[in-house]
Amino acid sequence: MSRIGKHPVVVPQGVTVQVAGQDITAKGPKGQLAMTLVDDLIAKLDGGKVSVTPREKSRRSRSMWGMQRTLVSNMVVGVSKGFSLSLEINGVGYRAALQGKNLVLQLGFSHEIVYPVPEGIEIKVEKPTALTISGADRQKVGQVAADIRGYRGPEPYKGKGIKYTTETILRKEGKKK
Repeated sequence: MSRIGKHPVVVPQGVTVQVAGQDITAKGPKGQLAMTLVDDLIAKLDGGKVSVTPREKSRRSRSMWGMQRTLVSNMVVGVSKGFSLSLEINGVGYRAALQGKNLVLQLGFSHEIVYPVPEGIEIKVEKPTALTISGADRQKVGQVAADIRGYRGPEPYKGKGIKYTTETILRKEGKKK
């Protein structure tokens, strides 16, 4: 039995959730998100709580139960509060700037990297070396942060590159003579 799946998702004030068969839609101040549950599960809306239960006791339905409940929870939290990730840029001459709907990164290459900001994602550049990515869809926020980090990941010798602010880089000692 799933320990996560058996807890219902509480819908906060200002968020409306609609369940129509396998389709779940959440609408709130941060936007609107929708998802489709797998066929092995049933979702019910009871008095401000969404509960996800398996149709039968098959192995697949039990394994999908907790994940699908977490996806519903992420939808509800996303449209009410939103998600954000912070990135830090380290390195001499490494910086970021926002030009219209594009993020321009200078990361020590011979050219600038122009990253178009996807729909539903907001990027703030607090300092030229600090970014905050926010949005309602948790998966999209994480994917955008991973894409930006992928342009120049942190290296272990000098720590140059783009890293999450919560990430710690294991440093290595350089060559010795």
